[in-house]
Amino acid sequence: MIEMFGIRINSSRVASLLLLILVLVLGSSWRVWCVDEDEYSKSGNPKVLPVVTSMIYNQILNLAKIFNKEITESLGYCTKDVDADLNGAFKFGNNLDFLSNCVKETKDVTKMICTAAEMKFYFSSFMDTKSAAAQLLKPNINCNLTSWVPGCEPGWACTVPKDVKVDLKNSKDIPGRTLDSQPCCEGFFCPRGLTCMIPCPLGSYCPRAKLNKATGICEPYAYQLPPGKTNHSCGGADVWAGVTSSDEIFCSAGSYCPTTTKKIQCTKGHYCRQGSTEQRACFKLSTCNPNSDTQNLHAYGFMLIGALSLVLIVFYNCSDQVLTTRYERLAKSRERALKSARETAQARERWQFAKEAAKKRAVGLTKQLSRTFSRKTGDASSLPPSAPKTKEGGNLTKMLQSLENNPDSDKGFDMTIGDRNIKKQMPKAKQLHTKSQIFKYAYGQIEKEKAMEQKHQNLTFSGVISMATDTDMKTRPTLEVAFKDLTITLRHKNKHLMRRVTGKILPGRISAVMGPSGAGKTTFLSAVAGKIRGCIISGSILINGRPDSIHCYEKIVGFVPQDDIVHGNLTVEENLRFSARCRLSADMPKADKVLVVERVIESLGLQAVRDSLVGTVEKRGISGGQRKRVNVGLEMVMEPSLLILDEPTSGLDSSSSNLLIKALRREALEGVNICMVVHQPSYALYKMFDDLILLAKGGLTVYHGPVKKVEEYFASFGVTVPDRVNPPDHFIDILEGIVKPSGGLTVEQLPVRWMLHNGYPVPPDMLHYCDEIAAASKGGSTSSTAPAPEPSFVDSEVKHAQEHLQLNFFKPYDLSNRRTPGLIRQYRYFLGRNSKQRLREAQLQAADYLILLLAGACLGTLSKVKGDTFGYYAYMYTVIAVSLLCKISALRSFSLDKLHYRRESESGMSSLAYFLSKDTVDHFNTLIKPLVFLSMFYSFSNPRSTFPENYVVLLCLVYCVTGIAYVFAIFLQPAQAQLWCVLLPVVLTLIANQGKDDKFGKLLSGYCYPTWALEAFLIANAQRYSGVWLISRCAALNDFGYDVHHWTYCLVSLIVSGILCRFLAFFCLLKFGKK
Repeated sequence: MIEMFGIRINSSRVASLLLLILVLVLGSSWRVWCVDEDEYSKSGNPKVLPVVTSMIYNQILNLAKIFNKEITESLGYCTKDVDADLNGAFKFGNNLDFLSNCVKETKDVTKMICTAAEMKFYFSSFMDTKSAAAQLLKPNINCNLTSWVPGCEPGWACTVPKDVKVDLKNSKDIPGRTLDSQPCCEGFFCPRGLTCMIPCPLGSYCPRAKLNKATGICEPYAYQLPPGKTNHSCGGADVWAGVTSSDEIFCSAGSYCPTTTKKIQCTKGHYCRQGSTEQRACFKLSTCNPNSDTQNLHAYGFMLIGALSLVLIVFYNCSDQVLTTRYERLAKSRERALKSARETAQARERWQFAKEAAKKRAVGLTKQLSRTFSRKTGDASSLPPSAPKTKEGGNLTKMLQSLENNPDSDKGFDMTIGDRNIKKQMPKAKQLHTKSQIFKYAYGQIEKEKAMEQKHQNLTFSGVISMATDTDMKTRPTLEVAFKDLTITLRHKNKHLMRRVTGKILPGRISAVMGPSGAGKTTFLSAVAGKIRGCIISGSILINGRPDSIHCYEKIVGFVPQDDIVHGNLTVEENLRFSARCRLSADMPKADKVLVVERVIESLGLQAVRDSLVGTVEKRGISGGQRKRVNVGLEMVMEPSLLILDEPTSGLDSSSSNLLIKALRREALEGVNICMVVHQPSYALYKMFDDLILLAKGGLTVYHGPVKKVEEYFASFGVTVPDRVNPPDHFIDILEGIVKPSGGLTVEQLPVRWMLHNGYPVPPDMLHYCDEIAAASKGGSTSSTAPAPEPSFVDSEVKHAQEHLQLNFFKPYDLSNRRTPGLIRQYRYFLGRNSKQRLREAQLQAADYLILLLAGACLGTLSKVKGDTFGYYAYMYTVIAVSLLCKISALRSFSLDKLHYRRESESGMSSLAYFLSKDTVDHFNTLIKPLVFLSMFYSFSNPRSTFPENYVVLLCLVYCVTGIAYVFAIFLQPAQAQLWCVLLPVVLTLIANQGKDDKFGKLLSGYCYPTWALEAFLIANAQRYSGVWLISRCAALNDFGYDVHHWTYCLVSLIVSGILCRFLAFFCLLKFGKK
């Protein structure tokens, strides 16, 4: 006992305290302990054992730092943080019982631990070959052909001489270690060919082996006793290698090993994977029996599916509520438009002014009557013009003012009063014999205006629309289209579709194009509208007398195709409203746009089906005639100046056709130039047309002029229409060859007669018809008709190619004077429409999700994630399945809407807004589908990587393959696109699985998206394997050619490839989408 400052201190405690301080100081300076410093071997004091054990443990940890640089250079592809990985393998913490037991057993344990040179010698074979298989070591100074002591056998070790000091940090020289051979300590492994011990990594179980006399194997290891050496016994562990070649030291699944010498069975409610150092508690709703190696997460998978289903159902139901709310808002907007129209009508004072004017001038009119009662009414043609039109006063007021200012004039009656059909009901000027009749008519109109005023408050919406628009016709920019010598020829075939067509279509008139099959009627309209493809156009087309392209006026040109290209999963009103929003002027108030849509619905007779879905081939909607009228209404709502219709009455009954033509006549009254192809119109329908363009086979003009003069023209050369025969039917029968014209006239002569009638040049190959006509005309001369040379198509082809390039990639110069909504607003409109369509495809979406669920459950069950491959094959099947299923579903975004896009883009709508809106709506699936798949796959396969890591990789993968599907959907036909979507994932995955020896395949696989997805999946999973798994992880990553530092690179590559594919898809949309 020592007494110091009045305090008695035990000498042994002082020694222990000083030794502990010494250990800490020396440990902090990284000093290497020598054999002479093993205090326990000198004194055998058990109290010193913990300090000595800790001191030796610090030496082992310091040894690991020696290999930091070499491991980084050689195994950098499989280790992000070398220190962290080495600590994960050899940082035993406070549980050093295995080391204490070894110190007790060997006394001089530091003389048996491998130095840095010996460890480097052992691991060099793995670092050189990158193979996890257990390999034989090369001969060394202690174990060779001439020197093979018992310590060279597996599971045994030796010591150095007592007078030799061992520097554990020496990484160059292997010390001579051949004395005192003894079995390897528990918790260490002694390789065959080395006479030293290496600590077993965490997650391993390295007990002393026991001999199985039946097999002669030292269990639980796989080595045998050397033959002929009866005194040799089983030692410790002999190898640390990959799990595929030697898994003896791995702590078995269902158990955990807190130290390398202790193994404990997993208890209930916990699970222990292979190579675990602790048991992990199972989630509350999962099931874990004793000795479980995984937890059953099926309940969580089904819960996630239930939650997703609930969210989707709520979202779908809420979307219905949103649509219902939207309909209510639209109804309110219609009411606001109604109010606006009513206020506008009141502001204009259409009948108030007439009533007030009539009251103020009642006395004056009576005097005027007495003064002019006997005066004769002069000829209307000799009367001076009526008073100029002013903004003050109604129409009736203007008429009365005109009469008062000029009593002899009756021209005031040319103005519409109140009712739009008043002109039809108004008596002719020549029929008005006395002014009393004039005043009687005027006062009758006043009484009518009074009745209209009383009904004003109870007007229907359509009545207000009629009131707001009919009596004050709007005027639109007029477009006059003239064409001269218009010739259309098939490219590379020299076949004429049209020849020498000359004429013009005028604003405010309806022109009907008729002719037999093969006459080029649709070709003619397509040429006028600038939509013809694959042909060479010669001649000239003038717009308002200028040689401008029709595409400069595309914002005010409407083209109704022959097929009913209407969105079937939208209602009638939604189709019309979308077209009006995108194509009417951006400056037009919303109320006016609503009025336009309502006017079109009213004029086309679609009130009863305005809220009905148009329908598709699979799903029945409105009738075929109503669908045809919606097809026409899509162009009427944009208030065009030129409206071209391709067979708008085909498939309609007579009443529907009359209703449609009446609506078009209403458009013509506003100055719209209307031209249409008509097949077999009824006589009543025929009389509604203003002009007729009659074409013969081969695209030759037979007649082009007013409908009223067509019979007179044909009668001039002996072609008369029989009684009770519809004139257009008779003319078409003649051109078809069913009816032969009289007087020796042939069908081939009719186009030549029209050319001669108008003084047009006759093509050289048709001059012989001139002789026949002359002979039939008894010597009529045709010498004044000079043959016309055939046009050269070289310049026309170059001009057509330039226009096609400008149309596809450059915005043509706009001459329409209409500023339609910009990109952002059109994107909003497209986004709303696409969202609505996607909500109405809920059954298809549910089918997609169900297939993904089944795929995730099957792949998760059949391909469990195992440690030997780190889940490589499970993830490979995942990449194939997810790619295939997501591509197939993404095809629907563009494959089914090619015709709709072509029509909308040719009408001036933004292609970029269309593409971005489709992609934005598909982002919903991009976010949800990985969740749906992982909900089953993750719960059945139980990978070590976290759910968020797997979700991020799948998210990037789905984004990438969706972009690829866009390219296929736009560039290929639907059947071909589906075939490519099936083949591409399989082929690219096979390329991604090429071995390291195939240099070309490996180079090619670096640019395949399955390679990036597989690498990201495997890295995320492999990083969770540490400790005893370190060699297996590095070997697997080396075999696959992956690098743990490339996880972010792989994700970025997937995203960038998805973006590039979208750029390519948009290019294809511009280049091929309009063909």
